[in-house]
Amino acid sequence: MYQRVGGYPFFEELVERFYQLVEVDPVLRPLYPQDLKPGKAHLSAFLAQYWGGPHRYSLERGHPRLRQRHISFSIGQKERDAWVTQMVSAVNSMEISSNEATLMVDYFKSTATLLINR
Repeated sequence: MYQRVGGYPFFEELVERFYQLVEVDPVLRPLYPQDLKPGKAHLSAFLAQYWGGPHRYSLERGHPRLRQRHISFSIGQKERDAWVTQMVSAVNSMEISSNEATLMVDYFKSTATLLINR
């Protein structure tokens, strides 16, 4: 997938588009720190690695441990749904095949559900 969608630049752009939506989302914005730049870099590296790119995320931050990294955030159904809505919007704004978009959206939906902790 990493190569098919255009490599690292694709994931950086996807994350940039996602974070533009987060910045104005009344449910999500309070969950994020004031400075969004580090989170953008982490998410770009994680997604690139997950989809077959370089292991930059693991080299810099160790094992992803998604549930553990998100446990300090109060994530309920409302937060999960808002996150998925914005990420799906970001994915749909990218120029990729419908098959690739479907694979990504399915991953984001299931992973976001796993992160619900309240």
